[in-house]
Order: sequence, then C-alpha cells, then structure tokens
Amino acid sequence: MLGTVTTLRRYPVKSMLGEDIGASDVSWTGLAWDRRLAVVSRRTGKVASAKYPRLWRDLLTLSAEALDEDVRITLPDGKTVCGTDADIDEVLSALLNEPVTLTADPPPGASLDRAVPEAVLRDGIKAQVPAEVIEIGAGAPPGTFVDFAPLHLLTTATLDRIAEFSPYRRVHLERYRPNLVIGTELGGFAENDWLGEDLRVGDDLVLRVIARTPRCAVPTLAHGDLPRDAEALRVLARNNRVAPLAGLDPEPCAGVYAEVLHPGRIRVGDAVRVRAASRAPAR
Repeated sequence: MLGTVTTLRRYPVKSMLGEDIGASDVSWTGLAWDRRLAVVSRRTGKVASAKYPRLWRDLLTLSAEALDEDVRITLPDGKTVCGTDADIDEVLSALLNEPVTLTADPPPGASLDRAVPEAVLRDGIKAQVPAEVIEIGAGAPPGTFVDFAPLHLLTTATLDRIAEFSPYRRVHLERYRPNLVIGTELGGFAENDWLGEDLRVGDDLVLRVIARTPRCAVPTLAHGDLPRDAEALRVLARNNRVAPLAGLDPEPCAGVYAEVLHPGRIRVGDAVRVRAASRAPAR
C-alpha cells in the first residue's frame, strides 16, 4: 500500500481558493464540482489564471464553495456572492480590474497565459514577463477547466521534503493546489516514481498517473491570508527539477497528474494501492 487519502480538495472556480471535502464522486472529469466554473477575460477570450500573476493574482483572494446547483464566492471583505447572481460578472470585473465573465462553458480552444516562473521570481508579480499560451485540459476529457488532467495528487512525503529544504522549515499545501493528498511513509519526492502506474483508491476508483506536475508561479503568490513565498518554488527548482514527461526538459515539479480509468467514490481515509497496469475502458 502506498498510503491513504488524508485530504480531498476541490476548486469550484478555477484559480480561486478551494474547499476541503470528506468524500466525492469521481467521474472521467475528476472530483464533482472541481473546476466547474472559470473566469474568462472579455478582452482576450482567455481563461483567467493566477499562472499569469500580473493580471490575475487577485483570484487567490477569493474562495469558492460548491452548493447544490450554484457556487458561493467569498470576497476579500468577507461578503459573499453566488455564481447565479445577476451582477456576478460586474462584481468580479471590479475586483479584478478586468472585464470578465464567470462561465461553466470553456470557449473553443480554451487557453490561458502561463508566465515563465523564473521571470516572475526575478522581476516580480507586477512585471510584464514572458508567457506561454497553453491549451487547457490536454490530458482530460473535453469540456473541463483543469490545467492538464482531471486530478492532481500530492504526497505528504513531498510536502515534508519541501518543508525540510525550506529556510522557514514549513510548508502550506494550499500553495500547491492538490485534489488528493496521500499520507505515506515513503520518503523523498515519492510521486516522481509513479509515472505510468495505475492506482486503486478505495473500493472502485482507478487512476493512471500520466505526468509529473511542473510548477508555475502560483505557489509563490499570496493565497488568502498566506503571504507571498518565493521559496515555495525555489526549493523545487533546487531540489526536484525533473522532466514532467519523457522527452521534455526538466522543470521544478511537485506531485503528479492522473487520469481516471474507472470512476468511483472517494473518501478521506481510503487506501491507495498500485494496481497492475490495464487498458482504460472506452469513454
């Protein structure tokens, strides 16, 4: 056994702070309500993401909570609004200083700007730095707002390693935005060795690890009450610069991306085991 699920977290609105949950159904697209909505720029048509901090870092001052058929967003002053409010786009546009729309429908060829992380560290979060345009959801079913794959996994081993190397001797998992945190007795950056493995989580859910997770500038940004922390990325740049996939250049990585081979129910406390590789069912 690799470990057990210690935290389940979903982010109902992309790039906003998320919420911890005790259990969830997992479909081909990931946890229920995860990245169900996103903010889209009316000026560029791109998905707003804190990966480009100059424009969108203030998304991380907002938190989102899923309701039965809606989402509740808590603003920096503590007031709340709902995704179905008639003036939600105006409220968010005023907070972000950009004309935006909150939507559940990814635009055709949905993409976002990803600032070069080293440039953000060098020049600051307000600087206009080089960025690459990435198409979202390349490793996921269509119609989602996930960055790459339906689920992001992170182990306590990796979190402990980051804390060990940090000059502050601490780590905040919020900065790395996982869906699943897996408590394990494995050491080091354990997930680096999981690429290509099939994982059974609980009774029914089966995942396949498809990439190591390259880190952008987001971990370094303020998250709600957490202040900026450049070491959240520098630690990985110094100690875990690996290729996300074979053939790619090494990047600072923490955690892994996974696709869903067999949907199921997941709960905090579920065991996580390696399963013999098998072909994914037709989708």
